[in-house]
Amino acid sequence: MLVLNSNTIVGVIGAGAMGAGIAQIAAQHGHNVVLADAMSAVVARARDAHTKAMAREVEKMRLTRDAADAVLARISYIDGSSAAELSVLSTCDFVIEAIIENLAAKQTLFRALEAVVSGSAVIASNTSSLSIAALAGACARPERVVGVHFFNPATIMPLVEIIPALSTSPNVAAAARALVDGWGKTTVMATDTPGFIVNRVARPYYSESLRLLEEGVADVATIDWAMREIGKFRMGPFELMDLIGNDVNFAVTSSVFDGMFFDGRYRPSNTQRRMVEAGLLGRKTNRGYYDYRPGAAPPAPNTDAVLGQTIFNRVMAMLVNSAVDAVHQRVASAADIELSITKGVNYPKGLLAWGDEVGPPVVLNRLDALHAEYLEERYRASPMLRDHVRAGKPLLS
Repeated sequence: MLVLNSNTIVGVIGAGAMGAGIAQIAAQHGHNVVLADAMSAVVARARDAHTKAMAREVEKMRLTRDAADAVLARISYIDGSSAAELSVLSTCDFVIEAIIENLAAKQTLFRALEAVVSGSAVIASNTSSLSIAALAGACARPERVVGVHFFNPATIMPLVEIIPALSTSPNVAAAARALVDGWGKTTVMATDTPGFIVNRVARPYYSESLRLLEEGVADVATIDWAMREIGKFRMGPFELMDLIGNDVNFAVTSSVFDGMFFDGRYRPSNTQRRMVEAGLLGRKTNRGYYDYRPGAAPPAPNTDAVLGQTIFNRVMAMLVNSAVDAVHQRVASAADIELSITKGVNYPKGLLAWGDEVGPPVVLNRLDALHAEYLEERYRASPMLRDHVRAGKPLLS
């Protein structure tokens, strides 16, 4: 039986925000960590981020200065990604990549890793939407490859999706899950389908809001207001896309759309594509759906209650249908889907429970009305939703 414990040396490839966060988590839980990146500037930023993070821990009295220094001492920084530079990973029993979301780049890295790590080492990917099977297929030993998807910021967000490929050894998936559980995270098991759980189920929060904008139903500020004030979401969809980065959000949507064989439910938005092409990526470029430059005044929403309820009802019906269909297609258990939505994207309620609260027949009627109006596949109701309505069963039955 494969065992990964506190003595496991952890390797992290990619020292950007996500990789640096994963390295920090591992080091804080007693692991020696090797953090590598091909770009020296990125490595330097990660080192500086770790130093500042530990200073905050000391300031808030969560760690002593000696304990914080011990965390920092457990992280080794590798500037480069050549075979010689990656050879230091030969001592690692668990290596997770957090590089650019590009399949070819990840496959190339996995082949390089196999040449340097031990035969028993687990190779994991933090990909948010790419096929774990495709990554494992690039390796001579695909049984040791598994998806381990953290959410940003990794040090704060509690959810981690564990995604075994068809070829992944059950022992590897179980060992990876136990390791991450030991880091204080909440893990869920997802099948290797496009977007896994969260990035599949949550897509309508963005896509249907973009459709409402494109149709002129409401502007950005009004849609965000409706979802915050009526839906009680922590952030509106456009605020959230600006925080995530429109380039990142569009890339994930495009990946899921492609992976789902161009199912109309997951069709990307031309509006978002134009935002990316124009370089309006959100907070990181100071302009996105909102203007974050100094002196810019935020737009005022239309706070008409009827309009707000119309917006919320439409987006919510799409989200509930997405969650029901994920259960129907066995992406994950109903319990894990509910946990993923509340822990991974901080929704105020699980979507299946929310659908039961609204009433499955109400959700179905809203979807059928949209489908009749638009004649688009994006609005087709899940067979499971229809079945539960016919049987009078709650979605969480």
